[in-house]
Amino acid sequence: MRIIGLDVGSKTIGVALSDALKITAQGLLTIDWREEQIDSADKQLKEIIKKYEVSHIVIGLPKHMNGSIGIRGEASEEYAKHCEEVHGISVSLWDERLSTVAAERMLIEADVSRAKRKKVIDKMAAVMILQGYLDQLL
Repeated sequence: MRIIGLDVGSKTIGVALSDALKITAQGLLTIDWREEQIDSADKQLKEIIKKYEVSHIVIGLPKHMNGSIGIRGEASEEYAKHCEEVHGISVSLWDERLSTVAAERMLIEADVSRAKRKKVIDKMAAVMILQGYLDQLL
């Protein structure tokens, strides 16, 4: 059984997948979705959950630097509840402060062009969210 990590934005969801031993996270894909239509990514997530025998979902919880939760954090909390209900597996929220910034910095250091960074940033942020969660399990 594996774990998936999700970086939920208003237009895309970055998806990362753990290895079978739940030690490392790898970027899987980015799903295009519409936040106002909360079920628009359900079909793709169901396929991923079934194909990779996913037992748990970790969703990034964007917090302000002072620890408070704003509009994006509330949207992530709502999506976490939706995932639990629709997919029938447990969901955790993981503090993702600066995960997108760190992912972008890593891609810049790897000399990835701006156009290519835009295509993979959400997936990389999902990797950082999931890896943080996996590291605390050890």
